[in-house]
Amino acid sequence: MLKALSLLFLSIALVVGGREWLQREAVPCEKPILYFVGSFDRRFDLSQAAFLSALTKAEGVWESASGRDLFVYSAENGELPINLIYDYRQEVTEELSQIETVVKTGESSYDALESEYRTLKAQYSERKRSYDAAVSAFNQESAAYEESVERWNSGKRSSKSEFEALEAGRLALEAELSQLKSQEAALNTLVKEINQTVGELNTLAKKLNLNVEAYNTVGASRGDTFAGGIYTADAKGERIDIFEFENQDKLVRVLAHELGHALGLEHVDDPKAIMYYLNESEAGKLTEADLNALTALCGVQ
Repeated sequence: MLKALSLLFLSIALVVGGREWLQREAVPCEKPILYFVGSFDRRFDLSQAAFLSALTKAEGVWESASGRDLFVYSAENGELPINLIYDYRQEVTEELSQIETVVKTGESSYDALESEYRTLKAQYSERKRSYDAAVSAFNQESAAYEESVERWNSGKRSSKSEFEALEAGRLALEAELSQLKSQEAALNTLVKEINQTVGELNTLAKKLNLNVEAYNTVGASRGDTFAGGIYTADAKGERIDIFEFENQDKLVRVLAHELGHALGLEHVDDPKAIMYYLNESEAGKLTEADLNALTALCGVQ
């Protein structure tokens, strides 16, 4: 129901003094890149241990495919800082996540309520059929009883057995009528319950529409242009800045993407690839496009 949002990956290489600052002079993939954790904003509600775990998984994406030690974490000798920076991008992502949670919870409640409504409706239909059949039978028995009474009244009215039969018929009809009234009362109660459920469904549907509208409004202000992470190589050196991620899997992907840029890889066209410019796919594995790019860069077979 909700539009899937994507994080945009950017890679920056600034031109300073009339020449482009390249990430390193060494042959790509020949020596491991030493990295360390730089700025670490606690507002992400993420421990440094969890961040390092995500980094280990991200570097493993490339190392398992290449069979080489491409990255090494070194708190003391690291050359590539990886920074976790909290700003408006993550704030909006978290707001969208909260609204989406409310919508999903509301959808679940709506589905449960709709199921209850269908159950009540089925019960009503079944009981109504039974009630209508009982009313029809009662009317036929009542008509037959009235005919018997008329015959009794137009006759001699001297037969005790006939009189007792008429009396038994009257009592039986009264008992049936009492049962019919009970069935009718139960049906009316069920109708009220159904109407109440319909009212709750309509109210919940209205709230859901408002929540979806809020989600779309926030999403429209966000757009699909946020940079989940940026690799930069300029006069100040190299660095990776991480700004935004929805969950741990997305964090691993954005880290793997930016580490790919640190290796020297460019964007590829496959939407499922790690090196695609949007963080769309849920998979944390390299695609054929990624592997082709890695092979071309590092000579990996």
